Amino acid sequence: MPKEWILNQANMRWGLTKKNKVGPVAELIRKCAPKTVEEWEKYYLSNVYSKEHLEHLGKLLFIKVTDVCKAEIEDITE
Repeated sequence: MPKEWILNQANMRWGLTKKNKVGPVAELIRKCAPKTVEEWEKYYLSNVYSKEHLEHLGKLLFIKVTDVCKAEIEDITE
């Protein structure tokens, strides 16, 4: 759970899951109306953003958490 919280906080802080980065996901799911996760993934990767784009966002998130957040946490003093 702590990892998920950290990732969610970082995503919100740097806007990596905003509409301009990943598209209007809820709207797209309704439009696609997938029956399986695989169907949704195929639709999304074919019509919205590429796998490479999403991997790039994931790498940005990793850098933000491991470099920026870590440095900020280590900078905290009593």
